Amino acid sequence: MMCRTDQASDPGEEKDVDATDAMFTSLLEDSAEELYEQAPCGYLSTLMDGTIARINATLLEWLGLERSQVVGRMRFTDLLTVGGKLYHETHFAPLLQMKGEVSGIALDIKGAAGRMPVLVTSKVKTSEDGEPLLIRTTVFDARDRRAYEAELLRGRRAAEEARRQAEADRVRLQEALAVLQQSLLPAELPAVPGMEAASYYHTASPDLLGGDFYDLFPLDAHRWAFFLGDVCGKGPQAAAVTSLARYTLRAAALHNTNPVNALTTLNTVLHDRYTSGEGRYCTAIFGVVEPHDGHVEVHLASGGHPSALIQRADGSSDYLHTPGGMLIGVLPKATFTAARARLLPGDTLLLYTDGLTEARTGLDRTLYGDEALRTFTATQPAQGPQALITALTGLLASFGDGLHDDTALLALGPTPLATPGVTT
Repeated sequence: MMCRTDQASDPGEEKDVDATDAMFTSLLEDSAEELYEQAPCGYLSTLMDGTIARINATLLEWLGLERSQVVGRMRFTDLLTVGGKLYHETHFAPLLQMKGEVSGIALDIKGAAGRMPVLVTSKVKTSEDGEPLLIRTTVFDARDRRAYEAELLRGRRAAEEARRQAEADRVRLQEALAVLQQSLLPAELPAVPGMEAASYYHTASPDLLGGDFYDLFPLDAHRWAFFLGDVCGKGPQAAAVTSLARYTLRAAALHNTNPVNALTTLNTVLHDRYTSGEGRYCTAIFGVVEPHDGHVEVHLASGGHPSALIQRADGSSDYLHTPGGMLIGVLPKATFTAARARLLPGDTLLLYTDGLTEARTGLDRTLYGDEALRTFTATQPAQGPQALITALTGLLASFGDGLHDDTALLALGPTPLATPGVTT
């Protein structure tokens, strides 16, 4: 059996549907118009010559104008400041003509309260056959952005000023540190009859006080004391220990010229001064020289310091070994090793801190080391302390950034003999 159902249309229902569609369409148009008018950004449509055909209430409020004053009477460029108009003519308009749209261009409009920064996006609407009909433009309030950019600029300027001030402060600090560093070293070595002396101090970092120190001073009419040492650490604490060590050794030498006794006194002072807090210690060589006709007698003692090196007039170079000398200031009682030597004309006694031998060299950053120093010294002409210090200064400069610690040098020897035929 076949069944057929006839679906007749109800005219009343069709009428209801038509009414609903019309109302819905009306609501959409009304909502779009309201959104356009009260949008948080400005909208306007212009003819291709820039004449304003439509503008929303938001943009009118920013401009402080009535719609009747604008629509059909003004062009888009009339809304811009002189600078904005110039930029529009030279950049904005040509880009729009070439590309058909531009986005996010910063311009200034003549707002009701004065110049107002905005971001502008424009697009050309064309007909079906591609003919340009009008230009739709969206204008965004950029006052907050401009304020943000201004704040960023102020922040950048403040940061630059702070950087300049910090650099100036750093320079002043370096100058102060240099003055303080110099106060921990003799301004110049004294002239010693029958003997030549030379020194050099290399600062690894201008921002940190080093702990290396040296000195040369008279004991009586015939004998002179010398010392060279290295305080553990850097900075103000190390500088305090350096100052204490220098004055302690000077005072000790005036009471007892024995080098072992001078280092023992320094050990007692450092241990007693710093035993209750963070321990402070140093290494040092202290000695006494006595110039004679044709030679210089040396008596020295070492406390944990690299051995002194003697460059001989015959072209050899050897360490004056002082094994067993203990660090100064670590233990309440310490032992120190003494040694004696005789320097003949052309011989030079070299004292140095470990910044020299612990420098890193070559691509593999190899430790320079004691043997390399001995070899270097042996290859230098035996022309006295000043010549050797000059050569070592050049060696230190050749290390570049491989020299990461302060280095102090002190060289002593008999007055070099005059070269025959050479007038000094």
